[in-house]
Amino acid sequence: MATEVQSLLAIDIGATNTKVNLFDIVGGRYRFISYGEAPSTAGAPLFDIGEGIWEAIAALERKSHRKIISEEGALIAPSTPENTGVDLVVATMSAGKPLKVLAVGLQQDVSLQAAEQLAATTYARVVDTISLNDRRSESERINLIAQTRPEVILMAGGTNDGASRSLLNLIEVVGLASYLQDESHKPHVLYIGNEELHSEVKSSLSRITDLHLAPNILPLVGSKTLYPAQKEYFSIFKEVRKKQSSGISQLLSWTNGQFASSATAISRVVRFLSKKYEPDKGVLGVDLGSQSTVFSAAFDGEEALRVFPYLGMGTGSPTVLERSSLGKITRWLPTAIPESRVEDYLHQKYLYPASVPTEPGELALEHALARQVLRIAVKEGLKFLPDGARQTQPDLLPLVEPIIGSGKVLTEAPSRAHSTLILLDGLQPTGVTTLALDQNGLLPALGAVSPHSPLLAVQVIESSTFLNLGTVIAPVGYARPGTPILRMQIQREDGRRSTREIKYGSLMVLPTHQGEKVTLHLRPLHGFDVGMGGPGRSGRVSAVGGALGVIIDARGRPLQFSSDPERNQKRNQQWLKILQKFE
Repeated sequence: MATEVQSLLAIDIGATNTKVNLFDIVGGRYRFISYGEAPSTAGAPLFDIGEGIWEAIAALERKSHRKIISEEGALIAPSTPENTGVDLVVATMSAGKPLKVLAVGLQQDVSLQAAEQLAATTYARVVDTISLNDRRSESERINLIAQTRPEVILMAGGTNDGASRSLLNLIEVVGLASYLQDESHKPHVLYIGNEELHSEVKSSLSRITDLHLAPNILPLVGSKTLYPAQKEYFSIFKEVRKKQSSGISQLLSWTNGQFASSATAISRVVRFLSKKYEPDKGVLGVDLGSQSTVFSAAFDGEEALRVFPYLGMGTGSPTVLERSSLGKITRWLPTAIPESRVEDYLHQKYLYPASVPTEPGELALEHALARQVLRIAVKEGLKFLPDGARQTQPDLLPLVEPIIGSGKVLTEAPSRAHSTLILLDGLQPTGVTTLALDQNGLLPALGAVSPHSPLLAVQVIESSTFLNLGTVIAPVGYARPGTPILRMQIQREDGRRSTREIKYGSLMVLPTHQGEKVTLHLRPLHGFDVGMGGPGRSGRVSAVGGALGVIIDARGRPLQFSSDPERNQKRNQQWLKILQKFE
């Protein structure tokens, strides 16, 4: 049951850093007070999350001049009139090896695909799949499970009044394979198929392995419901993490047994905002982590969450080469850097994920890597959009409002122009949207606290938690560079009016003060689409000036590159200079 508290401590355990955030009531409203940060200790050599948490809390105590831990080393809870301690602790975690998941389903393009989609909602990787279509014998399937040693087996298939016999055959295979595994490697089995078979599933698997039952993710033909299964899936995530790293039991004692994956927490915020903002648009949140990237989109409460393990800015950097190429990274560079140096940089980031750029070339590489990570996340994330998503073209980002970017590569960039251009280039939004920056890294904390204290989450979100980088106008269509594609009439609050003609291939900024409201009448030309209901449709929008004003991105979607690297480099330099003029 949700309750309201005076003060709250949110702990987020990442692959590289552990962060603690303190919230309290100031002037009758909840506010973010301060934070502490320390290197994470979930992995080698300690494999104990507790050390990183203690160090982060100590840093918070020094910054906030508030005691959280007593002299005896215990958490002070509830808070005291002397302004020590906290009333509630919540925790999120992204650190640790991704879960090894085996997906099992009847049809490859239906139930198996749904099981893989569920697998991707937390920090996991699908090591293999089994379906009726794969033509492997029963013994080959059993050997596959024995060889891959999955930590989790997701079993899907059949509507609630559908297939049973074929599904029971697959259940028998999973049961035999689990029986043959030694106790230390028996998998968690999450059954998310035909609910009429629950009793048969229990009798076949409950005594052999750790069985979990959840509602059918495909209850009816053409219907998919992942959210109820996600809760049980995450309980498995928690159990596996407890075995991988010490200190989680103590953390659970602080949080009353509750904690969430960082990705799940982020998706809660995105889902909440999708119900709060424009009903005909969605909300997008992206988190660029060291080891993983999170892509969360929601449309009127219906979400598409995708976690990309080993795709990130640190230990996840080499995967970028596996999913794309060196050329797709170097195309984002503003200067020429030898490919050998690019490869070396990626491997150094893998070995030393906490390292930071120390000279312009390294910074350019870091930001080029971030752009390509986002391109991969968008391409894969688009495959799982719910039906409510409105796209101007199938391969482009749907209409969303706002877009929230999170991650140190964005928040610690040298300027807001750098952060903005990374998001513009990597995500390539369409229509009219707002770019927002999670400048204090609070998305996981707010998602974790929302079930316990909704008012805290709402009031902090409505404060200056997210920095408005700017309203973005991005027409979609094709034309020759220099062709006029949009006429824009601007009306300011003081009554001044002006008109701008936007040419294809351009990136420009309409100067406005932070928070200044302007009314824009958009008239697309030559069949371009600005999200007003279709190609060529005009409309009026209210825009709020951000840190960089109002940005008109008429560079085209998707962005096109020259075969001449030097030409790409000059263009990248020019784009950054345009935005830097208006910081």
